[in-house]
Amino acid sequence: MEKILITGQDLTVKQIVAVCREHAVVELSPESREAVLASRKIVDDLVAEKKVVYGITTGFGKFSDVVISTDECHELQKNLIITHAVGAGDPFPEDVARGMLLLRVNNLSKGYSGIRLETLETMIAMLNKGVTPFIPEKGSLGASGDLAPLSHMVLVMLGLGKAYYQGELLSGAEAMKRAGIPVVELSAKEGLALNNGTQAMTSVGALALHDATQLLKIADIADALCFEAQNGVMDALEDRVHAIRPHEGQGKTAKNLRRLLADSKNTTRQGEIRVQDAYSLRCSPQIHGASKDAVKYVQGRVDIEINSVTDNPLIFKEDRAGISGGNFHGQPMALPFDFLKIAEAELANVSERRIERLVNPAYSALPAFLTPHGGVCSGFMIVQYSAAALVSENKVLAHPASVDSIPSSAGQEDHVSMGTIAARQAAEIGKNVRRVLAMELMVACQGIDMRGNKGLGRGTQAAYDLVRKGCAYLDDDRELYEDINYCERILTDGSLIRAVEAAIGGELEV
Repeated sequence: MEKILITGQDLTVKQIVAVCREHAVVELSPESREAVLASRKIVDDLVAEKKVVYGITTGFGKFSDVVISTDECHELQKNLIITHAVGAGDPFPEDVARGMLLLRVNNLSKGYSGIRLETLETMIAMLNKGVTPFIPEKGSLGASGDLAPLSHMVLVMLGLGKAYYQGELLSGAEAMKRAGIPVVELSAKEGLALNNGTQAMTSVGALALHDATQLLKIADIADALCFEAQNGVMDALEDRVHAIRPHEGQGKTAKNLRRLLADSKNTTRQGEIRVQDAYSLRCSPQIHGASKDAVKYVQGRVDIEINSVTDNPLIFKEDRAGISGGNFHGQPMALPFDFLKIAEAELANVSERRIERLVNPAYSALPAFLTPHGGVCSGFMIVQYSAAALVSENKVLAHPASVDSIPSSAGQEDHVSMGTIAARQAAEIGKNVRRVLAMELMVACQGIDMRGNKGLGRGTQAAYDLVRKGCAYLDDDRELYEDINYCERILTDGSLIRAVEAAIGGELEV
């Protein structure tokens, strides 16, 4: 099994996916161990010297002006967690909850948080032994970080709350007992080190980003199948067209389509059947490409955030300072995740238009709704209807969450990011996009068969063959949701991308 070495410096989205979904083993680097120990010594010294430092010897938020005695430090940290664990709604998926643990470990391993080494090792043991906290997905304002969801994560470390272990939802105490992991008693600074940060929004968002990257490839594959089904005009994909408007994503999309459609006998040249295609085909490099460029921007922001320190106060070894700052504020992630939402939603917008062009005889010159028995059969009529519903829902979800703010903590926390809402919406939009693209694959293959297949391209042949393994040509009406489910499975498990990339001899560009 792959082992991920935690340094606090170089964690990647790919590694997050490996830990969260494939249960790769996590190990703390020797350098991080030393940094954690050094940081913790400073916290212990500050407590012993009775220095006034926010969250260490004071209360939190509006209570930051209340000094806490040394004897009350343990109670202060525990109370912080149990009172802040007030999340709402369904639980986060287990991969997201594992991502929160992983990202918090990476944050704390940098040695600016003052946590004890044994507390950090407890979190690593939970990851490696499969104890996954039950964390309600709603209730975070995105500043002071993800307080409510992270507090639910920490409850399990204290033997409280609930957790999943070996497929069963248990009390936190029972899950830790079965896994053989001792629970912890929080010491000075530790509660705040654990629940003050952006790890909920970043976990959701990083996984949504990974999935969006796959959707970019899938969108190009589905688009290429529509080129086949509609005798698309290849001239618009020529490299020289895109070289003089050199947006990176646009050029990559056109190149992908040329590779996917290489050797196709179904596509045409300008003037053979028509002079130009509708925008959903002709402008797909520009449309998909803009989403690629947006996702690349989001990738850059996420790469920074997952290797950053986002709790408060921060412990600096050089002058033994405990500085109360604002690195927990989610705004640097809220805006990118709102951007991700828009980038994803556009993939479904244009996909639904390509579906419409195939099922509508006014556009396609094919039988209405791609059925040979129109009237008694409805064919793909309601497939487009369902796709339109998902696209409309995406438009609501794509409204920026980050433009909203509600003050909290008696006005002390007077601007918040709503970044976790943005990340959750991005994940939900991604699911809808995947479903629409699954529908497009199915409809495009039906269109190819009804048009008369003269010979597919290298990549489109591989895609067509895989779709047809579980989604037969529609002659008479049948339950189509199972066909769509099959198409969605080959997108989710990566088999479509693997088959196509093997056929074209390399990875599609994003």
